Amino acid sequence: MSPSATDLAARLHGATTAPFHPHRLLRSRHLQTIWGPLFRRPLPLLRREEKLALRDGDHLWLTWAGPTLGAGSPVVLILHGLSGCYDSHYARGLQARLADLGVTSVVMNARGTARRHNDRADIYHAGETRDVADVISSLAERNGHGPVLAVGYSLGGSRLLNYLADKPARCVAAAVAVSVPLQLAPCSAQLDRGFSRVYRNRLLGELLEQLQQKHEKLKVLAPHEARRLQQLGPLDGIRTFREFDDRIVAPLHGFRDAGDYYARCSAGEKLDRITVPTLILHAEDDPFMVPDVIPPASRVSSAVTLEISPHGGHVGFVGGSPRNPEYWLESRIPAFLRPWLKV
Repeated sequence: MSPSATDLAARLHGATTAPFHPHRLLRSRHLQTIWGPLFRRPLPLLRREEKLALRDGDHLWLTWAGPTLGAGSPVVLILHGLSGCYDSHYARGLQARLADLGVTSVVMNARGTARRHNDRADIYHAGETRDVADVISSLAERNGHGPVLAVGYSLGGSRLLNYLADKPARCVAAAVAVSVPLQLAPCSAQLDRGFSRVYRNRLLGELLEQLQQKHEKLKVLAPHEARRLQQLGPLDGIRTFREFDDRIVAPLHGFRDAGDYYARCSAGEKLDRITVPTLILHAEDDPFMVPDVIPPASRVSSAVTLEISPHGGHVGFVGGSPRNPEYWLESRIPAFLRPWLKV
């Protein structure tokens, strides 16, 4: 007989790490946020790639690390954030940590990321779950009866939480979501304020460049898909995420406008529907967020554990010291998943 959600929660609370407390010189929310992308040295890691076909005829790429997946063995699926990929510092760091533990992991590179372009105009967004479902189904088929565990960062965490709330989550044993924009509209507005505009400009620039490159490729390989992008109009003049979501995400994916997309895909409204044991890690000083994104306990399922830290920035949680930094997430996440990892 499989353990109940209550039994699992009791086991999980016994497998934890110390709360996150940054060094006084690393307490700045912006330093926490930029430390990994700018200062972290890439860890040596042997990886392998796989092209995975999707139900709609398109494809995406998987990046594997650790031992070859065997029947009955656990596998950890990692979903990256906006404009991220397998080489994002947090994805590489977690894969290296799991490989050290002898655990198989795989990064799902969203359509058009990892310096590769897909064959359709479609992109990924905060509420996109069909591709997530395709990857999880594929892992479950290969894995026999072994546990599939999932970890999502930022927008990847939003996709994961939406999947857990909206889809039958029979294939997922447990999940972790880090620095998730649980309320999309206020988070979009927050990125138009102060220093947060630096993050917005960088991310938007990368997304628009990816779209332009995709358009050029599709004009040669799939002209009918290129026309879908061309119908969106010129990409110049997009300066905010609301404009991007209004002009790109909404028309490509069947939303009326950005407001409709935000309302339907904000995972914070769905946390009471999640039945899979799930840990949500969030920092109060995240420069991508506002305090209101944290939901009241009455709107959160008993299967969901919310851990809120005063510090940590956006997908930061850098401990230790500037000379010897420690990446707390890479201890906390395996600790939560340990009951299923067989380590």
